[in-house]
Amino acid sequence: MPHASPDLDHAQIYLVGGAIRDRLLGLTTDSTLTEHDYVVVNATPAQMLAAGFQPVGKDFPVFLHPESHEEYALARTERKQGQGYHGFAVNTENVTLTEDLQRRDLTINAIAEDSHGQLIDPFNGQRDIEQKILRHVSDAFTEDPVRILRIARFAARFHELGFTVADETMALMKSMVNAGEVHHLVPERITKELFKALSTDHPDVFFMVLRECGALAAIFPEVDALFGVPQRAEYHPEIDTGKHVMLCLADAAQRGTSVLARYAVLCHDLGKATTPPHLLPRHHGHEDRGADIAKSMSNRLKVPKKFRDLAVKTAKYHTHIHRFNELTPKTILSLLKAFGVQHDTRQFAEFIQACIADVRGRSGYEDSDYPKQKAALKLAYQFQQFDTTAHVDPTLSGAVIGQRIHQAQLNFIKHALSSTQNQTNTSKP
Repeated sequence: MPHASPDLDHAQIYLVGGAIRDRLLGLTTDSTLTEHDYVVVNATPAQMLAAGFQPVGKDFPVFLHPESHEEYALARTERKQGQGYHGFAVNTENVTLTEDLQRRDLTINAIAEDSHGQLIDPFNGQRDIEQKILRHVSDAFTEDPVRILRIARFAARFHELGFTVADETMALMKSMVNAGEVHHLVPERITKELFKALSTDHPDVFFMVLRECGALAAIFPEVDALFGVPQRAEYHPEIDTGKHVMLCLADAAQRGTSVLARYAVLCHDLGKATTPPHLLPRHHGHEDRGADIAKSMSNRLKVPKKFRDLAVKTAKYHTHIHRFNELTPKTILSLLKAFGVQHDTRQFAEFIQACIADVRGRSGYEDSDYPKQKAALKLAYQFQQFDTTAHVDPTLSGAVIGQRIHQAQLNFIKHALSSTQNQTNTSKP
């Protein structure tokens, strides 16, 4: 533990939270741990400032160490006085370590360590680590709706280790949903937890835990609406669209795709929830409907623009890749231009990763090869290298130059497709 300023000699400083939890789980060691969070007992904000600590944040008494810049928070209690995440009155006067730990979300996060390496575990977090249980510390858990998202995220993160949510904790989460607390979650907090969950090895578990407690319908209604929507069994043996999307997320995580691609996977079939009942289990036109829903959901959640743009395009164009060998050169050109491939292939490459998940996220197709994505990517890389400068004549109008470039690009695609077809025919036995 770093040495604090002499002005805090009468205070007690404890390492708390995830650092201890992850070490006990065997995920980190003292030498590999990069983040430390400390709680300070028997100190005041004035003493922290006098000792050279820098205050951060507005809502809670958190300070940065003057040398290590690690976080030191004054022990505090919180009293609910309103709705949502900000509805708390914070007290730091005469707060004990146990009182501070009691306000935390899970028992596995409510373990402290003193300067001598002794663990303080008043709520049996070590026992729950051994038993692989995610259990709330106290009924104060119900006062913060963000904790529902955190529980679901921890369930996703530690799923591989065998962790499950305690029955009594799930019951509390359901009561919070029924009380309407989740409706007061602000988009920024939802998105922060969402992206953390998507980065885990089992993002599908995050959504399934939310669905079990009823929060999915309130927080991600567009995703919840997919469950129970049938698809054609010959293409989707799993039938249920919600299950399909979860399988897609599992595949994307297994292959180590980016969070950007995983968000696109989450959004790719949103349009199927709005298919008219008389058309089921077919989903004609779900691509355009899905693009609109992906845009609306992304705007509501205030996700970064690059996430929204890829999600919208993936919803709109993913079936293009599935039937890539049937597309006309004109349609392929429109597809490549929609992703700006002539300037940069990175967004298209992320899109392809989402399309692969769509193919493999089906019962019995988990190990499928996907030659169409290889053909699409190869053509995209070739197209990006195509030099159009020879078709730019400064004596012509901009419109004419644009037409010439467009035609040259179209001819290039025709030639590339023809060459590929000839190579395929030549290689046949």
